[in-house]
Amino acid sequence: MKILIVFGTRPEAIKMAPLYHELCQSELSLFQSYQGVEDSKNKFEVKVCVTAQHRKMLDQVLDFFEIVPDYDLNLMQPNQTLNGLSANILLKMDEVLIQEKPDLVLVHGDTTTSSMVALAAFHLGIKVGHVEAGLRTFNKHAPFPEEINRQITSRIADIHFTPTEQANRNLLKEGILQKNIVETGNTGIDALFWTLNKMETKNYTNPEIEQLKNSLPTNKKIVLVTGHRRENFGEGFQNLCQALLKISEREDVVIIYPVHLNPNVKEIVYELLSNKVNIQLIPPVSYPTFVWLMQQSYLIVSDSGGIQEEAPSLGKPVLVTRNVSERPEGVAAGFSTIVGTDKNEIIKNIQDIMDNFEGFGLQKNPYGDGNASRKIIEYLLNQA
Repeated sequence: MKILIVFGTRPEAIKMAPLYHELCQSELSLFQSYQGVEDSKNKFEVKVCVTAQHRKMLDQVLDFFEIVPDYDLNLMQPNQTLNGLSANILLKMDEVLIQEKPDLVLVHGDTTTSSMVALAAFHLGIKVGHVEAGLRTFNKHAPFPEEINRQITSRIADIHFTPTEQANRNLLKEGILQKNIVETGNTGIDALFWTLNKMETKNYTNPEIEQLKNSLPTNKKIVLVTGHRRENFGEGFQNLCQALLKISEREDVVIIYPVHLNPNVKEIVYELLSNKVNIQLIPPVSYPTFVWLMQQSYLIVSDSGGIQEEAPSLGKPVLVTRNVSERPEGVAAGFSTIVGTDKNEIIKNIQDIMDNFEGFGLQKNPYGDGNASRKIIEYLLNQA
């Protein structure tokens, strides 16, 4: 079976990396082989194509996860519109698909890359597998444009690899046949464990982490903050910053904020939070460095979907600065709390966790146990 894996952003790359390594059974991979797959090496021919919808942040992940793409479309352009990006992906993927003629194209999640690559494959009669399928908010404007990207991909995909039972139900309600749905857990948890294992090896060094170790106070609780959602541009980020200013008045807290490079985020954050006591604004960090920061944190405040999935495995509570989340399982289990971008709501919830949080006990991460890639391959082996 000839498989083409396509992704374009940092989150996609992180979550597809463990699946790529499992498929390749690369000798350089740190993944352990498992019973029943040792004989699969000759059953898959795997190629990787990146659209580079995110360039610099994508390259960091490719390097860390030891992935060399067979095709790099390098489509990132300054101030690129969604329509311009979509058109370029369709045009360039046409060339790749015609040349490679894969049996199956694997796309991930909810990006413009995933939906447009799926459409390009459909136009050529090529089967599509959707990894992390079935997530929904049922609000086409939140997250924008990701919610519609997911729904478009679901209408096209032939195989739906879902992370949770709720995702299964979402697809079934939309008329997707049960036989085409495969619940696997989320490959993002595979990537998290892969990263933790690699960071614990004797030869691993990370100057970025060493620098942070020297700058972070050891006697304060770390509040780790991220933000990038389009729906929060403007007033949403202003409210978040005002809430963080209030929290920074606590003597037992330090706020660490790797600031997204998008000018709609960066300009507001630096204007309101620069040179403030107990607030450290830093440039975006590499994935392993961010995993390390999550480990050190007491609380995470974020609008990221991936963090909502990863944090439970690290025992860290998350305040979600969105009004709705396509990841309700973490909320239902108590790992995440949706607070929106209301200043007072953010302050109240941060204060409550800082003063009263006692851990999650033995609760399991609802997004998986690190075996999602294995389950996907077991399914594909039965189809090969």
